Amino acid sequence: MQPQNVSPVTEFQLLGFQDLLEWQTLLFAIFLLVYFLTITGNIVIISVVSQDPRLHSPMYTFLKHLSFLEIWYTSTTLYFFVFFGATECFLLAVMAYDRYLAICSPLRYSLLMSPDVCTKLVAISWLTGVVTGLLPSLMISKLHFCRPNQINHCFCDLPPLMQLSCSNIYVTEMAIFILSIAVLSICFCLTLVSYVLIVSSILRIPSSSGRTKTFSTCGSHLAVITIYYGTMISMYVRPKTPQSPEANKVISVFYTTVTPLLNPVIYSLRNRDFKEAVRKAMRSKCGI
Repeated sequence: MQPQNVSPVTEFQLLGFQDLLEWQTLLFAIFLLVYFLTITGNIVIISVVSQDPRLHSPMYTFLKHLSFLEIWYTSTTLYFFVFFGATECFLLAVMAYDRYLAICSPLRYSLLMSPDVCTKLVAISWLTGVVTGLLPSLMISKLHFCRPNQINHCFCDLPPLMQLSCSNIYVTEMAIFILSIAVLSICFCLTLVSYVLIVSSILRIPSSSGRTKTFSTCGSHLAVITIYYGTMISMYVRPKTPQSPEANKVISVFYTTVTPLLNPVIYSLRNRDFKEAVRKAMRSKCGI
């Protein structure tokens, strides 16, 4: 119930990194550069994968969807942020499963990961993300907000936004907490199991150079996944204890800015087939 004699809030002000005003110009330049590189890198991936027939495999299909997702994920907030974040969790789990099949069951890979199966897994990831983002947005839309209207965060995230509500937010907090546990734990466990099976398969490779190369690729994937899930879990799945707003901002930078920048590098720019496709595209379009 909305309190009496209280003016409702219809707009909010983001405070951002207000304690670092002397670094404002430098931080703006850094974030602008990172955003530009993230958008450019992911657009390049989508363009190259779409144009090169050699990259029309399930792995690159998943990567193209991940790149499209990252462009919007790093550019939006609230419903679309939750939607794209949840979709990324499911898509990363699907990509880990794809790598598991490719490494552990290479002879059956084309059957188990057929184009039809690939399309269905992509559709399930996007559909699940849509449903996941809908519940928090609907519940928060029912809350009433009053002064102050300043969100002490670097974007319109759910926890700091709910703290400004005049309503009882216990039910909303618990619903979002349970939903976060379900999505993050399921996706993280599926991804982790896939990579554990991959590592156990790698250890049986007789060639030391083959083990080293595959370990390097999987290690890079695991590093990005650990950063993404580690920061997301520490932000949304934790006991309700006092946490510094500045610490929350730093944590959020990792899953909103760092991982969207690293994903194009880890999943594509270190891949020999993709780099060859980029060189081919540059030769044909730029005469290089």
